[in-house]
Amino acid sequence: MNNKTFKKKLLSEKVSLGCWLTLAHPGIAEIMSNAGFDWIAIDLEHSVITIKEAEELIRIIELSGVTPLVRLTSNNEDQIKRVMDAGACGIIVPMIKTVDDVNHAISSIKYPPKGNRGVGLARAQGYGSQFEQYFKWQDENSVVIIQIEHIDAVNNLESLFSVNDVDGYIIGPYDLSASMGIPGQFENKLFLSAMDRIKNVASSFNMIGGIHIIEPDNEQLNLRVEEGYKFIAYSLDVRMLDVLCRSGVNFLNNLTK
Repeated sequence: MNNKTFKKKLLSEKVSLGCWLTLAHPGIAEIMSNAGFDWIAIDLEHSVITIKEAEELIRIIELSGVTPLVRLTSNNEDQIKRVMDAGACGIIVPMIKTVDDVNHAISSIKYPPKGNRGVGLARAQGYGSQFEQYFKWQDENSVVIIQIEHIDAVNNLESLFSVNDVDGYIIGPYDLSASMGIPGQFENKLFLSAMDRIKNVASSFNMIGGIHIIEPDNEQLNLRVEEGYKFIAYSLDVRMLDVLCRSGVNFLNNLTK
């Protein structure tokens, strides 16, 4: 509940840089939080992280002064309620396709009268001692990022971006290309056309755009910033670990050839 400035920064169109967290070890969450990211998204979609573990990671990230977000396994109202009660400052909702999907996510994160989220007295609400403050906070500061990762979403962008309380979007390039029958073909004309449509429609709605850079590559980061993306996921914990480990091993192997 302390991250009141993140949404303000996001809407100011300054670049916010984050990362996916897929490993539940508290030390990894602490290291990544201390690295200087604006936000860290606990990835429930592509990991085995449990709700209990997610709450502990949220606590570590928040106490480090970084905004904790959660990428959901799906657009599930019970999971949205539980991660928000655990203290998440917002959600990243995968596989959005229709305006009904967007409205469902918004309704699940907001209390009545805006939504239908049930009231609980958990960590986010100060275990009951700060419910009034939290009610005001969630109405004004909770963040909803929708993932554009299916061609159906690309075809429905105008209706998706017209929904109030959507704070931005993030492109899932692999799933998007797969939904078009061209998995991983990021230079394919069809894929590039879809990317152009997303960018153009988003611009007409003043919608904050985001993208996931899979590999920890600073050239790619610079490219995406130049392209105008403001909500950037810079790699993920396991790719950073893998790349650095292999880099050292390959360097030594080349020396000893």
